[in-house]
Amino acid sequence: MKAAPRKSPEAAGIEQRVLLVDDHPLVCEGLAQRINGEPDLEVCGQARDAHATMKAIEKLRPHIAVVDLALGEGSGIELVKDVKLRYPHLPTLVLSMHDEALYAERSLRAGAKGYVMKQQETDVVLQAIRQVLRGQIYLSEKVRDTIINRIGGNVTEGKITSLAERLSNRELEIFQLIGDGYATQEIARRLHLSSKTVASHREHIKEKLNLRTSEELARFAIHWLRYRVTNVDAALPPHEPVKKPAKLGRKPAAER
Repeated sequence: MKAAPRKSPEAAGIEQRVLLVDDHPLVCEGLAQRINGEPDLEVCGQARDAHATMKAIEKLRPHIAVVDLALGEGSGIELVKDVKLRYPHLPTLVLSMHDEALYAERSLRAGAKGYVMKQQETDVVLQAIRQVLRGQIYLSEKVRDTIINRIGGNVTEGKITSLAERLSNRELEIFQLIGDGYATQEIARRLHLSSKTVASHREHIKEKLNLRTSEELARFAIHWLRYRVTNVDAALPPHEPVKKPAKLGRKPAAER
């Protein structure tokens, strides 16, 4: 069975169905109310996690899915990958609180067709939705220029490895929250994770960035957030695993 050709959202009398994926009900409701006030768009459903999203896509057949990057359960980027795999003709637009080209680049690589900030005016979000529905990519000018410069190869290959290449999606999210000054318990609450899971991620981040203490991790994260610009967000030396001290065993009997 052939899929119906995509119609222009601005065409008279045509409403394009939008699926909202966000685990914050107030955010969803506010955006849904604004979208439903447009003559060419309608919110056909809302989902809070990956499982509910897949069920909604199968049942509601939306024309576009607007996905929050920071879902409480699971990763928005992983969800974008799954949607791309199972529904290759369904475009996704990532809605994120992070003003960061690294997240935008990862989202596009996962299969998203656009990346827009939650802090943007609703009119900008509507513009992004319509642009993606027309089959175009939507990125803010700032993010687009940063990605172009990153891809342009201004950094000597092999001498600088990016945070995006070293850290997983969840680790990168936790790293940014560390830089924002949040403690382990607060990060766990915000991401709906256990403190033990967050602590484990912190240890993995330290190992991947060759940092020895939590204080070094916090200083680096703060510095990265404060001074990140094109090609500076990832100014890290080649990864060298931290050498852990050898365990002390009992001395041979001859040395006692």
